[in-house]
Amino acid sequence: MLTVSAPAKINLTLEVLSRRSDGFHEIRSVIQTIDLCDRLHFESAEEITFTSDMQEWDAGQSLVSRAVTLFREATGCFKGVAVRVEKRIPLMFGLGGDSSDAAAVLRGLNRLWELNLPREKLQEMAVRLGSDVSFFLYGGTALVEGRGELVTPLRSLPRMWVVLAVPPVKVLPDKTKQLYDSLTTNHYTDGRITQKFIDELKAGKVLNPSLLFNTFENVAFSVFDGLDVAREHFLKLGAADVHLAGSGPVLFTMVEDKTRAEELYALLDNQRLNPIMAETLSDIENIG
Repeated sequence: MLTVSAPAKINLTLEVLSRRSDGFHEIRSVIQTIDLCDRLHFESAEEITFTSDMQEWDAGQSLVSRAVTLFREATGCFKGVAVRVEKRIPLMFGLGGDSSDAAAVLRGLNRLWELNLPREKLQEMAVRLGSDVSFFLYGGTALVEGRGELVTPLRSLPRMWVVLAVPPVKVLPDKTKQLYDSLTTNHYTDGRITQKFIDELKAGKVLNPSLLFNTFENVAFSVFDGLDVAREHFLKLGAADVHLAGSGPVLFTMVEDKTRAEELYALLDNQRLNPIMAETLSDIENIG
């Protein structure tokens, strides 16, 4: 059996620059992997099968099954495989779990079937699967541009603790599309916020929380009923700053001190905000 980890991500910056002619949006974002991971287990088999320990996970609705199909068609390798998805990343909460799982499929099948395809070939498949999949072939800290398919690895963020809150709010169907549709041209920026973050990172400076930015925060607290209340609780419990993870509704804060992270975790747990504590990850190769 081959096991491949699929880490979650948070957006340290997320700027929308414009709406593209193809219907997608032009973005500029610094994305960071964290050690909250799904794990995908691969075994050679006669047929293609999918199982998961998360009851609500549906292979037919996941990029995992599409990734297997695409990989077989793109490589001409039509072997069977049994894929078991061990889910730890909450579904549809802005942490990129499904995209990460799809990237793990590409990496996993490449190793299981000993094809030794370079990352560039896997990248061609990733672009066809979804905007976030390409990033998860790299992991760590990276600049993501275009509609998400252009990935430039960056200097690793200094090790940080990330405390996440998974608020008990209703996750809406097509939530990412709803958030994009809720943006107006007033919410578009020119990429300079992200560039300032990158400049600070390259200079080796300590992470300044004021540099974190997510344009979806302009609209998410209207789209998700009760999310504003969860954020206020998070702040009142002592978080210096609270940000939306991707398209949400997960919220997060970053701290350098593990003891402080554990304190925040305990306080959030007492408030039933379903906390998760994680660390930043340097790159995808370090997690298998």
